[in-house]
Amino acid sequence: MKVLVAVKRVVDYNVKVRVKADGSGVETTNVKFSMNPFDEIAVEEAVRLKEAGKAQEIVVVSIGPAQAQETLRAALAMGADRAILIQTDEAVEPLAVAKLIAAIAKREEIGLAILGKQAIDDDSNQTGQMLAALLGWPQGTFASKLALEEGRAVVTREIDGGLETVSLALPAVVTTDLRLNTPRYASLPNIMKAKKKPLETTFAVDLDVDIAPRLVTLKVEEPPKRKAGVKVADAATLVDKLKNEAKVI
Repeated sequence: MKVLVAVKRVVDYNVKVRVKADGSGVETTNVKFSMNPFDEIAVEEAVRLKEAGKAQEIVVVSIGPAQAQETLRAALAMGADRAILIQTDEAVEPLAVAKLIAAIAKREEIGLAILGKQAIDDDSNQTGQMLAALLGWPQGTFASKLALEEGRAVVTREIDGGLETVSLALPAVVTTDLRLNTPRYASLPNIMKAKKKPLETTFAVDLDVDIAPRLVTLKVEEPPKRKAGVKVADAATLVDKLKNEAKVI
């Protein structure tokens, strides 16, 4: 079975995000980028499936500028077999991303698609669900456990009430949650090997997919700074402030 994993190049989670002075977006000049943490979990899970003999090939896909090749090489160093970059310098919305991945999934005859449940830059949590809808495949979102058995994917997923287990007929789409696994660190030999693994570059026009944005960003601004807290003498004073000042009760 062939497994597809989508990975995204995002501002590193250790970097403090700064808004541009003109409010047009987030500052990305001289900023460190890395693979979206949820996508690292997706790559790790695909590699574990291959190591267990459940998958034969892992194809990683990314959509973004030429620099996203670094993100794909990181996934190859973790154990993926080959990579595809759909190159674009434009900001691509979740629906367009889902359409592009769907086109690759059909072309590659994918048996299982694994995606991070969301990206840490926009937190949309939409692409996996849209991909499943476009392909007409069953989906298991927020997976904390994944097992393949007898042509089906058994997914334990986190819901508000606890855990839910669903059995999906393959091909299917699975999105990963934090508790699914702990991604491995790529060893130096694997990093060197990744440089020789195939990486294909294509464009949205080659896939006959319209990626024109549906949304217009009017302004980006930082959230207001929180006011300093105060200490109160007793519970009665606390209730009074919550009622008359904060007006939350």
